[in-house]
Amino acid sequence: MPEITTGGDGDGDGGLSGEGLADGIQIDMISAGRMDDLRTMEKIRLILDSVHDGNIVILEQGLEPQEESKLIEVTMSEINPDGFTGIEIETHPNGNAGDGGLLGRIMGKQQPSKLTVIGPANRIETLHKDESLISTLITRR
Repeated sequence: MPEITTGGDGDGDGGLSGEGLADGIQIDMISAGRMDDLRTMEKIRLILDSVHDGNIVILEQGLEPQEESKLIEVTMSEINPDGFTGIEIETHPNGNAGDGGLLGRIMGKQQPSKLTVIGPANRIETLHKDESLISTLITRR
């Protein structure tokens, strides 16, 4: 899946900046290929910088469990009462889908790809989640 960014502001940063968007909600869709070339902290900064700008981030492949834990840890350290309220994160399918454990990897089974939606906690609310659907309400600031 190619990287797609909506609402780009023409500043050459690939659309990963919310500046210049007066009335819309920016959604940054990041391909697995782009994330594969980054180290853990680079992935986290890419995600959090975009979310700090009020954008919604959709990852084609999601994060490894240790990367997701680090994302939550860094997010918690950046929360402040007068500004950044944290993130909401939803991953599809659930982490228990398929056989992604050690035995599955030894047997050559691929982990299922997982779509991950991340956004500012004060703007994104999950309405419904099941094995085939994530329904989210995104509010303006």
